[in-house]
Amino acid sequence: MKAFVAGATGATGSKIVKQLVSRGVPVVAFVRNAAAARSQLPPEVTLAEGDVTDKDSIRRAMAGCTVLLSATGARPGFDPTAPYQVDFEGTKNLVDVAKEIGIEHVVMVSSLCVSRFFHPLNLFFLILYWKHQAEAYLQASGLTYTIVRPGGLKEDDTDGRALIMAPADTLFEGSVSRQKVAQTCVEALYLPQARDKIVEIVAQENANPQPYEALFAGVA
Repeated sequence: MKAFVAGATGATGSKIVKQLVSRGVPVVAFVRNAAAARSQLPPEVTLAEGDVTDKDSIRRAMAGCTVLLSATGARPGFDPTAPYQVDFEGTKNLVDVAKEIGIEHVVMVSSLCVSRFFHPLNLFFLILYWKHQAEAYLQASGLTYTIVRPGGLKEDDTDGRALIMAPADTLFEGSVSRQKVAQTCVEALYLPQARDKIVEIVAQENANPQPYEALFAGVA
């Protein structure tokens, strides 16, 4: 396995990179600025400069990789085209190149409530709408995929709450640590029960902890 991580310097993407490195998986981190990224990511990681809006840069960087993990997302700002360009067109580019080179498994971080058009987050330039369209493009690609829809993201790596996993359009509130999101994404690469599924995840105080095999198997 050799992993290509898009959004590798983001708050969730960087945790995905570290999870992969801890398992001994070679990682190509796709970054906009290699010099800035070097201080954020483990030294074992190969840095490849590029942008998800530039398909040629993706093609050069992804060569030789076998799995793709995407934790990209438009940065908060005043550009009304950013969610469309990054969350939709960027994901399309990643999927297209993944298909070209024969990537074996794509794991995409999306968001809870993407199917709810009248959600307050869509006031921010339709950010959930474009994530939903990107999900649909990946599903239609023919690639093996796992789409992870986390609830509200928490920075607390020590969050001891148990993970809850449910099918698409089941959970509409709740939170989860970025660390658990990263763990879920990496576990998906190893488990046949995770293939070709959309899973929604949150953490809950009084839930019974379950192994990832059981969590993924419980989602139809």
